[in-house]
Amino acid sequence: MTPEQERLDEARDKHVPWRKWGPYLSERQWGTVREDYSRNGSDAWGYFSHEQARSRAYHWGEDGIAGISDDKQYLCFSVAFWNGKDAILKERMFGLTNGEGNHGEDVKEYYFYIDSTPTHSFMKYLYKYPQSTYPYTDLVSISRSRNKNEFEYELLDTGIFNEDKYFDIYVDVAKATPEDILIKVTATNRANEEASINLLPTLWFRNIWWGSKIPVERPTIKKIEGIPNVSAVQAEHQFLGKRYLYCEKQPQLLFTENENNNQRLFGGTNLTQYVKDGINNYIVNKDNNAVNPANVGTKVAANYQFSIPAKQSRTIKLRLTTMSPADAQKANPFNDNFDATFSLRSKESDDFYESISPKTLTEDEKKVLRQALAGMMWSKQYYEYDISKWLDEHHIDFYSESQNTIRNMNWFHMSNSDIISMPDKWEYPWYAAWDLAFHTVAISLVDPDYAKDQLSLMLNERYLHPNGQLPAYEWNFSDVNPPVHAWAVIFNHNIEQALYGKGDTAFVENAFQKLLMNFTWWVNRKDPSGNNVFQGGFLGLDNIGLFDRSAPLPPNVTLDQADGTAWMAMFCQNMLTLATILARDNPAYEEEAIKFFEHFLWIAHAMNKTGPNTLGLWDEEDGFYYDVIRSTDGRAARLKVRSMVGLISLCANSVFTPKDIERMPHILERAKWFGENHPELVSNIHRPGIQGANGNYLISLLTEDRLRRILSRMLDEKEFLGPYGIRSLSKIYENPYTVQLGGQSFSIQYAPAESLTNAFGGNSNWRGPVWFPLNALIVRALINLYAYYGDDFKVECPTGSGKLKNLYEVSSEISSRLSSTFLLDKSGRRPVYGGSQRFQTDPLWKDNILFYEYFHGDNGAGLGASHQTGWTGLVSVLLKLKGIGGELTVEKGREQVFRQLVAPQN
Repeated sequence: MTPEQERLDEARDKHVPWRKWGPYLSERQWGTVREDYSRNGSDAWGYFSHEQARSRAYHWGEDGIAGISDDKQYLCFSVAFWNGKDAILKERMFGLTNGEGNHGEDVKEYYFYIDSTPTHSFMKYLYKYPQSTYPYTDLVSISRSRNKNEFEYELLDTGIFNEDKYFDIYVDVAKATPEDILIKVTATNRANEEASINLLPTLWFRNIWWGSKIPVERPTIKKIEGIPNVSAVQAEHQFLGKRYLYCEKQPQLLFTENENNNQRLFGGTNLTQYVKDGINNYIVNKDNNAVNPANVGTKVAANYQFSIPAKQSRTIKLRLTTMSPADAQKANPFNDNFDATFSLRSKESDDFYESISPKTLTEDEKKVLRQALAGMMWSKQYYEYDISKWLDEHHIDFYSESQNTIRNMNWFHMSNSDIISMPDKWEYPWYAAWDLAFHTVAISLVDPDYAKDQLSLMLNERYLHPNGQLPAYEWNFSDVNPPVHAWAVIFNHNIEQALYGKGDTAFVENAFQKLLMNFTWWVNRKDPSGNNVFQGGFLGLDNIGLFDRSAPLPPNVTLDQADGTAWMAMFCQNMLTLATILARDNPAYEEEAIKFFEHFLWIAHAMNKTGPNTLGLWDEEDGFYYDVIRSTDGRAARLKVRSMVGLISLCANSVFTPKDIERMPHILERAKWFGENHPELVSNIHRPGIQGANGNYLISLLTEDRLRRILSRMLDEKEFLGPYGIRSLSKIYENPYTVQLGGQSFSIQYAPAESLTNAFGGNSNWRGPVWFPLNALIVRALINLYAYYGDDFKVECPTGSGKLKNLYEVSSEISSRLSSTFLLDKSGRRPVYGGSQRFQTDPLWKDNILFYEYFHGDNGAGLGASHQTGWTGLVSVLLKLKGIGGELTVEKGREQVFRQLVAPQN
C-alpha cells in the first residue's frame, strides 16, 4: 500500500482531515450567477466584470491563480504576478465574456494542472506568464470582430510568446501534515535576455462579514516579528482559529482590506481606508498610501522582486501552518526538512500513480492518465449559494403570490456550501448534476470516498428539490439533464466492492430512496400524456436538434424524444440493478425490482411500437430512432436527423449473471410471469429471459436485428465513426438537412468544430464534435453487450471494411480512437492540439496536456472549455480498461473486471 493510499484510509477510517485544505478557489468568480445583483438577476456577465474584480469584494466565493483554501473558504491563498509592464497585477485569469467571444466565453491564458494526489498531499501547477504587456483590449476587440465561421483569436495568435518572452511559473504544494502546508513558487525566464518580475503570494479572508445572516467577527491578519530571515503573519478567524504564513528571505509585506473600492467602482465612499485593490495600486500605480503601514488587514501579499537572467530561475518558499511563532523561532520553518518533505511527497505521488497505472500502458499513456486524474483533483471548488438569501437580497419574497420573476426562484430551499467537482473552474465555475455523475466515475479510480460524497451531495435535501428534481446548474436549476445519477451510483458501488470486498449498502439505499423521488418527478413531469414516451427539452445536448428543444412548442404540439425515452429506459434498468443489490439483504426491495422491470418493459414497448397506424420513434426503413413531433389533431412527423439522440438507445442495456439470478429467484419468477402475461411488451425488444454467453441474461431496448442496424450506422466512417471517436451528428449532413414545420424552415448541418449558431450561448456544439461522456457510455454498453452475445456475435468495424469484430473489440476500437486524441502520434504530434505549432513542437509545451470540453469530429482538435477535465477525464477509465484489456474475456464476470480496474499495478 502506498503512503497516499494510507492517507486516504486515514481520512476514511480515522477522519484525519487530509482533504481540509485543497485547490478550492475558483478560477473565475466574476461573471457568475451567484455574484449577479442586477435588478432581475439576469445580467451575470455584465453586472460583475473582470475589470471590476480587482476592486470589488465577492459575496459567495473567491478566485485566484493556483489558489488553495480551507474547505469552507474562510482563508485563501494564491499567487499574483507583475511583469513591470501590465496595467494591473495578474491576480486572476482573464477571458472573454459570452458576448465578447465569437464562440462564447473563453479563457485567454495558458495554465496546466500538472499533478495532484487525491488528498492534495502534493500538487503542481504551471502558469505561463508573458513578459510583454498583456493584450487585454486586443483580445476583446478582435474576438468581437470575428464571426461564427472564424477561429477563435487566442493569446498565442497575438505574438506575445514570440522569442520565448515569458516566464514559466510553477507552484508546488506539499503537506507535511493536514495543517502544515509547504509552498514553493519557481519562476523561470524562458527568454534570451534578463527580465523582471514581482512574485506576490497572497493570503486573505473571504469577506463573510458583509451581509451575513448572523453576526460575524471581522478576522485579522497582522505582521509578526522576531523570526530570523523570515517575514511572518498571523491570520485569526473565529471559525478557523489561528494560522500563520511564513515567507522565506524577509520580503516586504503589503496589507490591505478585502473590501470594495466604492470610489473607483461607483464614485461612492469607501467603507474602509484600505480596499481590495490596494496592493495592486501600490505595486502598479506606485501609490504608497494604498496599503496599511500598521501592517494589519484582511488581505496581505509578500512582495518578492527579481530580475532573472536569461534561462534562469528563482524560487520562493512559504509555509501556511498552525506552527506557532515560538516553534518557528526554535526550528527554522525552511530548514532541511522543508525540501526533504517536498522530495518525499513528490515521490509518493509518483508511487501512487504508478500503482494505479497498468504496466502494459506506454509511458505516454501513463502520462495522459495521470494528468487527467490530477486535473480532476485540481477541479475541486468551494461552492456557496444560499438561494433564499440571494432572493431576499434581490427583494424577492418567494412566498408571495404576486411578484416579479427571477431565475431560480423556485429553488429557494437550496443552500449549497461544499467542495464540489467543477466542469471547468474558469469557463464553468459551477456544478452541473449530470456532468458531476460522469466526474465521479473517473474520480472513483483514485478516491471512491470523495466520489461517493459527490453523488450523495446532489441527493441531499439542500440540493434535491422537494419535488424530486435534481438541480441542473446555476444559470437555470430547473433545466433538465439526462438521469445518469443512478448509473454512477452503481459504478461507485462496484468499485467499492472490488476494493473492500463489500459495497456501502447504506449509501446505496439512501441514494435509491432519493432517486426514487427523482424517477417519480420524471414520470409526472416529462411524460404528460402518460404513454411512457418522454420529453425533457435539450437534455444536455444543447444545439443537437433542428430547433431549441427547450423552447416552448406551439399550442397543441408535443415532442416525443428518442433520447429522453431511452434515458428513462436506462434509468429503469439502473434502479432495477440498485434494487437487486439491496434485495440481497432486504427482501422488501424485491418489490421495487419488479416495479422497475415492469416499468422498463412499458417504456421499451412505447419506444418500439410499430404498425400501420402508429408513428413510433423507431424508423424501420432507416434502422434508427428519431424524435417525433405530434399535434393534438393526430398529425405526426419524424424529425429524421441521425444524431446522438438516436444512439442513446444503445446505452439502455443491463446484464445479469447467473450468480445475480441465484440471489433473486423470486424476482426472476415474477419477471417471467409478467413477460408471459404481457407478450406484446417484449415483441419488439430483446426477450429478457433468453440466456446468452456464459449463461448471462440481457435487458435491452434493442433486438439483435436492430442492434446490428444501429451499429452499422454508428460504425460507418461516413456517418458517426470518426478518427477520434463517435461524432455527435452524422457526417452525411455536410449537406444541410432541411424540414418544413408549421410554415417555418429548419435546418441542421454537420459542423465538426465550434458551433455555427448562437443556440445555448454558442459556446458548445453537438452538431458533429466528439464528446467523451456519451462515448464512454457507448463503450460501457458495448462491453455489456459483449458479456451477453460473446465472441460469436460480430459486426463490420468500420462498416464496409470487411473487418469483423466482436463487441468487445469494437469497444476497444472506439476507446483507442478516443484515447489517441491526447497521445503522441507517429509524427510526434498530439491531435488535441490541432494546428498549434507551439503546442505541437515546443518541448516546454507539448507534454502539458489540456482536456477540452469536446473535440473536432474529423481531426480531434480540442474545442470549447480548455480545462474541462471533469468529464473528459473519463479518458483515464478508458486507459485503465485498455491496460486490462488483454485479460478481459466473456467468461470473466463484472466483479472480476472491477477488481482488475482497482488492483494495484505492481
